Amino acid sequence: GRKRGTVATECSEPNPSDEPQTDPAVEPLPVKRLKLSALNVTIGTIGIIATILAAVWMSPTDHISYDYKNFFSYIVVLLGVLLIGGLYWFGSGVVWYWKAILPAGIVGAVVLLGKITNVTGDFRIEFGCRFAKDPDELLAPPQVSAAGKEVNLSQSPQPTRSDYPRFLGADGRAAVTGIELETDWNRWPPREVWRRKIGAGWSAFSIVGDYAVTQEQRGEFEYVVCYDLLSGDMLWRHSDKGRHRDSLGGVGPCATPTIDEGRVYSQGAFGMLNCLDGQTGNVIWSTNIIDEHDADYIVWGRSGSPLIVDDKVIVSAGGTSGNSLVSYDKLTGEVIWKAGNDRSAYASPVYAVLDEVPHVLTVNEGWVRGHRASDGEILWSYAWPSNSDATASTSNPVVIDGQFIFLSKGYGHGCALIAVDRNRHGDFQVWDVQRSKTKMQTKMTNVVVKDDFIFGLSGGILDCIQIDKVDARQFKQKGYRPREFKRMWKGGRYGHGQIMLVGETILVLTEEGDLVLVEATPRHRREVARIEALNGKTWNNPALSGKYLLVRNYLEAACYELPLR
Repeated sequence: GRKRGTVATECSEPNPSDEPQTDPAVEPLPVKRLKLSALNVTIGTIGIIATILAAVWMSPTDHISYDYKNFFSYIVVLLGVLLIGGLYWFGSGVVWYWKAILPAGIVGAVVLLGKITNVTGDFRIEFGCRFAKDPDELLAPPQVSAAGKEVNLSQSPQPTRSDYPRFLGADGRAAVTGIELETDWNRWPPREVWRRKIGAGWSAFSIVGDYAVTQEQRGEFEYVVCYDLLSGDMLWRHSDKGRHRDSLGGVGPCATPTIDEGRVYSQGAFGMLNCLDGQTGNVIWSTNIIDEHDADYIVWGRSGSPLIVDDKVIVSAGGTSGNSLVSYDKLTGEVIWKAGNDRSAYASPVYAVLDEVPHVLTVNEGWVRGHRASDGEILWSYAWPSNSDATASTSNPVVIDGQFIFLSKGYGHGCALIAVDRNRHGDFQVWDVQRSKTKMQTKMTNVVVKDDFIFGLSGGILDCIQIDKVDARQFKQKGYRPREFKRMWKGGRYGHGQIMLVGETILVLTEEGDLVLVEATPRHRREVARIEALNGKTWNNPALSGKYLLVRNYLEAACYELPLR
């Protein structure tokens, strides 16, 4: 026997009986390998898409507007479809030519048989059959129903309180003073006076006396039509051949006629500028401003309404080489002056007096310009980025207290308050006073001003902000940084409709065609009345003459008698 603590030095072969034995009754654990099937990846892809979409739609509207949310949602869904399609192509056991036939057939059917029939202001898309006609193509040519009735569109040099003779009213500010609307529409509801089908387009009505004029598309012709305010009867019509249609912007003309001293001035989607006899609709003179001034076509059609200043009718032609803004003799159509090199946007020229100098203000592609009204000379400029084929500017500049100008637009651009004055040499200069990228994003609408507060549809939601008319000694200081606008409130989803200030109330015509009254106060948003006024998408501005309100869209028009206090 070996003693404890000794070490054996002999070498020996390993004994198999010395190896650890495995119990045959216990099975070894299998090693699992992750296999991603096409079904698993598809479910995971759908989950990721749903998570991304939820994150997008839960984000604040101030940072991502509804149109961007919708657009981004389409992109995410499209990428998901492409990924699932890739799994189908590479992961299925179907013969390759059958793999190609199915997606090609689906895409071909959509392209050949479908078309975009409607797009809302926040980019919700509706599809229909490619071979179905647009609603205006189903209408018969307009027929005069009150032939022989004398039409008198003449007016005094100073329009009366009841006239609404041009886009956004007599003063071009979408505001009606001197009357107050009754807000209890349960007891005193608006009375529908008449309703009729109308041609397509985003034009509004202009009203003088008992007559209302608008522009509309019927088939292959653009029409300027005069209606009787109280009956809706058609009194006369003028037509120009041409049909504007865009998948996003829809069908028909966008500008609103201007009525001045018995004449009607209109601009069609393709740039046809007409001066018509207000009694008969006959042409006094006409010209195509795009052809005459070598201007570019803009994708959503000419939208600027003609501006009358003294003996001139002024329009944005959008041509280069000094042909951007053009003034014509309103009686003869002869060119008086032209100036500027900017491409047109979708706003209308605005008349204003700044530092005792009469101006014509224009919002063009990329710039806001101040022209001297007498000869068109550009007195000052302010950079206002836009692209008339994409991120377009549509809102008119609003002059406040003869020195400040409020600007706004959509597409994430926001708003600005600028000040215009002259230096010691007499030259005009522009100052930034307030700026905001998240407030008052008026994509397709105009704002109204009450006291020191701005009301408008920002991304389709009613917004109220306060302007700060800073003393010139402050904003002229070196290092001054534009202040942020103070938001008083924001609420109410009205879509990309239009608004009008009537006394102490804001009249909202929603994108879906509802007519809504909201108190015009910075303290809170209080909706006091609502009715369904129109059927269908409504981008057109309302027009008010006394107690009679005219509303329209691309399908129908109606006249309401509003209760007054």
